Amino acid sequence: MPLLDARQRPLRDLRISVTDRCNFRCTYCMPKELFGPDHAFLQRTELLSYEEITRLANLFVAHGVEKIRLTGGEPLVRRDLHTLIAQLREVPGLKDLTLTTNGSLLRAQARKLKEAGLQRITVSLDSLDDETFKRMNDVGVPVATVLDGIEAAREAGLGPIKVNAVVERGVNDAGMVDLARHFKGTGIILRFIEFMDVGTTNGWKLDRVVTLREMADRINAELPIEPAEPNYRGEVAKRWRYRDGSGEIGFISSISQPFCGDCTRARLSPEGELFTCLFAARGHDFRTRLRDGSTDAEIAAFLASVWHVRDDRYSEIRTAETNGSVPRVEMSHIGG
Repeated sequence: MPLLDARQRPLRDLRISVTDRCNFRCTYCMPKELFGPDHAFLQRTELLSYEEITRLANLFVAHGVEKIRLTGGEPLVRRDLHTLIAQLREVPGLKDLTLTTNGSLLRAQARKLKEAGLQRITVSLDSLDDETFKRMNDVGVPVATVLDGIEAAREAGLGPIKVNAVVERGVNDAGMVDLARHFKGTGIILRFIEFMDVGTTNGWKLDRVVTLREMADRINAELPIEPAEPNYRGEVAKRWRYRDGSGEIGFISSISQPFCGDCTRARLSPEGELFTCLFAARGHDFRTRLRDGSTDAEIAAFLASVWHVRDDRYSEIRTAETNGSVPRVEMSHIGG
C-alpha cells in the first residue's frame, strides 16, 4: 500500500545517488577548495552494491514509488552503471527510470544506457558561454563536450531530454535567454533552477538568487511564454510554454515559491542513508539492515516508520537561522 507522511504526502519518487564522486567541481555544488585531491570519498565497500540498490528499489516500489532517478555525484563515473539500470528495469511496477548527469561522459555511454533500459535523461548545462561554463564546472570542460553528450543521448533515443541550468546572479544569469533560444523548438525541455542553499559549502546568499518571476520576465521579454498546467501533482518544475507553440520551458523555484506541500520525494545516498528532504541534516540507515540479515518485511517496516513521521517543509520555513549554521547534507552527496 502507498505510504503517507505526517502531512498526507505519498511516497512516489526515489532519487538514488550511486556515487559521491564527480569529475566536475561546480562552485554551487562541489567547490574545489573543499573537495580537493585530499577529500575522503567513500570507499567501494561503503557503497551500496547494485544488488542492494535493486533490493531496496523493489521494496520502495511495492510501497508506492513510481519513478526512480539515478544521480550522484556524477552517476556515470560509477563503473558499469548500465548493469544497475538493467536490474532496475525488472522491478515490477516501476513506471519511470531516468538519470541526471553532467553530460561529459554521455557520448561513450548513451547507447549502452538506452539498451539497458534507461528511459529518459536530464543533463546539467549552466551556460552556453565557454568561459562562464568552465568557471562554473571549475575543471575546464567546454560547452561543446556537454552539447555532444546531449546529441549522443538524442541519437540513442533517450527522450524526452531535459536540460537543467542553475542560475546565479552575477555568474551566469546574463546567458539565460541564449540558453532558451538555443533549445527552443528542439524538443529538449530547458529548466532554470533557483540557486539553492543545499548543504553548507556553496556560499549561498539570498541576493545571489534570481527568482522564478524575474527569470520568466527576462525570457518573456524576448521569447514570449505563458504558464502551462502541471503534468501531475508534485511536479517540481513550474511549466511554461512558448506562445508560438515551439515547446515548453520550466522553472524550479524552491526559494521563491516553495513546493513542500506536494513533495513526494525521498533520496537514497550512496552508502544507503535515506533522506526525506533535500535540506535534511541526517539520514536513516538502510545499509546496516541490508547487511545484518534483516528480512524484506523488516526493512519495509523500517521504511514505513521513517515515512509516516516525515514532516519536512524546510523551504516553507527558511529563515535567518538556516543560513548555514545548521549542518545539512551536501547536494553532491544526494544528487539535488
